[in-house]
Amino acid sequence: MERKNTKQILVGNVPVGGGAPIAVQSMCSTDTRDIAATGRQLRALKEAGCDIARVAVLDPEAAEAISALKKEADIPIVADIHFDWRLAVEACKAGADKIRINPGNIGSGENLAAVCDICKERHIPIRVGVNSGSVEKELQAKWGVTPQALYLSAVHSVKLLNDLDFDDICISIKASDVFKTVEAYRLVSQACRYPLHLGVTEAGSIRMGTVKSAAAFGALLADGIGDTLRVSLTADPVREVEAARLILQALDLNERGVTVISCPTCGRTQVDLIPLASQVEARLRNVKAKLKVAVMGCAVNGPGEAEEADAGIACGRGEGLLFSKGKILKKVPENQLADELAALVAAMTGEQI
Repeated sequence: MERKNTKQILVGNVPVGGGAPIAVQSMCSTDTRDIAATGRQLRALKEAGCDIARVAVLDPEAAEAISALKKEADIPIVADIHFDWRLAVEACKAGADKIRINPGNIGSGENLAAVCDICKERHIPIRVGVNSGSVEKELQAKWGVTPQALYLSAVHSVKLLNDLDFDDICISIKASDVFKTVEAYRLVSQACRYPLHLGVTEAGSIRMGTVKSAAAFGALLADGIGDTLRVSLTADPVREVEAARLILQALDLNERGVTVISCPTCGRTQVDLIPLASQVEARLRNVKAKLKVAVMGCAVNGPGEAEEADAGIACGRGEGLLFSKGKILKKVPENQLADELAALVAAMTGEQI
């Protein structure tokens, strides 16, 4: 899959754009001023595979808390700012690795200039965040809340920064509607080379939010569009990271983690395949190496059809075949299939399973 060549920015030590791996983001749901709770959540996000985490900065105390949070967790922190430019400045002073603003709601040109000045001084990128609820009234009056309006709002925001000689930019341009989101990102991708942060805003619960995000991200990433992403869910932020990682695995864009492929059940299946596949997936969930593992229900869909799998099992009556890259390694009793497969993956990766 050929990805669009975008400008690269650095968020802490994580490169975004310019061919770098697609970075997974999430946002803390804790009160940023609660250092202990937010620190725990940041560490949990990092452990789940989050690359960059965002925190809400609602007041000066929250901005100041970023300094302590940087010591609590080894993960780049984005300060989410709305309306008050001074909070952006204070967040930068406290060590934020990126600032998320909507330039249009920061206030006068002098206020935005102050934010740009400290970001330039400290090499802190700015994410221009536009969504369907923040489109300027004049654009809404002319275009409605449409992909064109979202695109024009983003372009206007970028111009405000460019006019202040600021170019260290990432763009997000989100709607809760999948088609509006996809079209808006396609428009802005054609217009500039800034890295794009993908997201569907107000996507919903775990089930619907994951499906909507997967639909939008699949369409965009297949076009080579997207450098970093967040799956926005009404759920524990860790679940956002898990969903994002699964979407990247489905598109073979993951840099870590096991992708389990398994066949649908049919009348040829002679084992209880559903719990077996679920067991294998659960046991391999925390493996960090990038692997493809197959759980196949019969010889028809066995080593031949899944020959690209790094490791796999093909089940028969009372036993199965353990294989790797299409090569049969040995026969295994049915009740030992999951154990033998896990042992093979452990031997391949050197990780404890």
